[in-house]
Amino acid sequence: MNKFDMKQLQFDKTTGLIPAIAQDCKSKKVLMLAYMNEGSLMKTIETGYAHYWSRSRKKLWMKGETSGNTQRVKEILIDCDKDAILLIVDQKGPACHTQHETCFYNELKTDSRFKADKAR
Repeated sequence: MNKFDMKQLQFDKTTGLIPAIAQDCKSKKVLMLAYMNEGSLMKTIETGYAHYWSRSRKKLWMKGETSGNTQRVKEILIDCDKDAILLIVDQKGPACHTQHETCFYNELKTDSRFKADKAR
């Protein structure tokens, strides 16, 4: 696996943010999508716990700081374009603020052409 220099990351030039996906280290389920800036990524690396940038509140936050549902980071992976982050985490409690295990619990209504693929 290639190692990367943080300076190579492609943060959005307008917002300074990069998408960050959290995936459970045991179940491999995608837990959530959030955004990081350089400060939240540094805080994540320093503490070992996932920190994100809240676009609505315009502030840094640690996942689980109020709920206790923390994400202990096991590994940080970068995609091939260096414009997205994948955090492999040990999730404590539900990942979603709605108390679901993952934020991806809604299914998009589609026509039947996808149903055959889903059955595999």
